[in-house]
Amino acid sequence: METPGAFKVCSLNDKVTLITGASSGIGAGTAVLFAKLGARLALNGRDVENLTKVAKECEACGAVKPLLVPGDLTDEDTVKRTVEEVIAHFGKLDVLINSAGILAMGSIETTDMAQYDKVMSVNVRSVYHLTHLCVPHLIKTKGSIVNVSSVNGQRSFPGVLAYCMSKSAIDQFTRCVALELASKQVRVNSVGPGVIITEVHKRAGLDEDQYAQFLEKTKVTHALGRPGEVEEVAHAIAFLASDAATFITGVNLPVDGGRHAMCPR
Repeated sequence: METPGAFKVCSLNDKVTLITGASSGIGAGTAVLFAKLGARLALNGRDVENLTKVAKECEACGAVKPLLVPGDLTDEDTVKRTVEEVIAHFGKLDVLINSAGILAMGSIETTDMAQYDKVMSVNVRSVYHLTHLCVPHLIKTKGSIVNVSSVNGQRSFPGVLAYCMSKSAIDQFTRCVALELASKQVRVNSVGPGVIITEVHKRAGLDEDQYAQFLEKTKVTHALGRPGEVEEVAHAIAFLASDAATFITGVNLPVDGGRHAMCPR
């Protein structure tokens, strides 16, 4: 027998939610799930065509037409404009989902400063800046923040050095900001996905054969023996953002099929 409040994730209904990286991957999947849960959405992404498609998919789920705030968040003026447009349109902000990010291959021998700066600018600096500008509005609503990190923030892997460093920074950012905002009742958490089926690895340089081999390897590298789906990460994000997690802050929730707990034998 269902009882009132049994599904507290439904508290996201009518919550104004800004999702970055919403034109693809985890950000797009999160937008669609939040639309199904009744959230009022502001969607950011660099690919306007894809962002528009995601918005239409959200509307098809019965959501209010999302506000599109496209743009590159490494540009400071774009970050400021994004927050201003969200507040002007909705009058408030309840939830911030920092999902925008890039993956780049490279080691200490092959990662030049241009690549390092690009990864850190997208994955860390823009997250810091956007959060900094959103916090005053989130304090007013006693809202929540969910950052999309990675198992790479907790575990060490060769060949993706700048990316691993950037995700470790996001994990520490999450914990520190959670402690700083706890007295104001703003919760801050992150998810740490393992290998999730998206286009991010292909965009980083893997061809079709390499990507197929990469996914096949998850049978051994992930305890559950498979890669994850975008929707599985989206559900974890919705849980952390909702009233189902009102006593959870400063947490990095692995969504990685057990990858974080494994070690070579």
